[in-house]
Amino acid sequence: MFLAAASEADKLNLDISLGTWAILAGVIVFMLAFDLFVYARGHTPGVRENVIWSIGWIGVALAFGALFWAWQGPEAGSQYLAGYLLERSLSLDNIFVFAVILAYFAVPGEHVQGKVLAWGIILALVLRLIFIMLGATLLDAFHLTFYVFGAILLYTAWKLARHDDTEVEPENNPLLKQLRKRVTMTEDYDGDKLFTKVDGKRVATPLLAVFIVIASTDILFAVDSIPAIFAITQEPFIVFAANAFALVGLRALYFLLVGLMDRFVYLTQGLAVILAFIGVKMMLVDVWHVPIWLSLGVIAVTLALTAIFSLRATSKTSTPA
Repeated sequence: MFLAAASEADKLNLDISLGTWAILAGVIVFMLAFDLFVYARGHTPGVRENVIWSIGWIGVALAFGALFWAWQGPEAGSQYLAGYLLERSLSLDNIFVFAVILAYFAVPGEHVQGKVLAWGIILALVLRLIFIMLGATLLDAFHLTFYVFGAILLYTAWKLARHDDTEVEPENNPLLKQLRKRVTMTEDYDGDKLFTKVDGKRVATPLLAVFIVIASTDILFAVDSIPAIFAITQEPFIVFAANAFALVGLRALYFLLVGLMDRFVYLTQGLAVILAFIGVKMMLVDVWHVPIWLSLGVIAVTLALTAIFSLRATSKTSTPA
């Protein structure tokens, strides 16, 4: 009985109707459209505007969490909050990888970069919904999936700790290599167009290659993030809501943090600690139920310490002798 209780502790068996799923989907679509067509429309956003938008999207996510807490109770609300904080922290890694990809392809202008990020976020949401449904099905059908997910997270944490994931090399992307072999591509961009005409012939622009690399990167991120949040909760509704609210508004956060990439020197180590903790939690699923407050505390404290030590380290190196 103890083992069964430990493995089922995070499963709330929420009664979420199709109508509720439709409402959540409608809210997410509205938020994405609002971010795509209102944010930075017709101008380049400054630091102050990016700060306001970033705080605003966090406020929306927390407001949803408060409503969800009042509707489904403190346990469900706590799981959403921990899941959102986890996915938001992992999204920081997404931001820095996207920055490397956009720099490698020399994507011009914040307008085009913003559009690439927007469609990349939409694709990430679709891919994560697929992974969430697949993961939930596997967890229900095969208890061994907990241990498989735990092993994936521990391996990812080990790679991050060794900095094996810090070097992003888009030129080695196999999909990009196949695209360049099979598709005629110009060397110059044509605004935000994926295809253009040269001498009357329809050819691809480098922006198509950018989308291919970002799409394949989204898949890799989903492989890491979805098993991680399933260690927090096995409720698909909470998993998707936490992922969606963590990804929406990522454009403003990207333009806010991209200039500070060099300041977060301990980000990979912090994420490694979080993923290792979550991986161990999954491996102990039949032995000990890690309470949600402990998961939330570990994630929050690790992020805080990562930011503090990173800022202290970079302030020392930037201080003139």
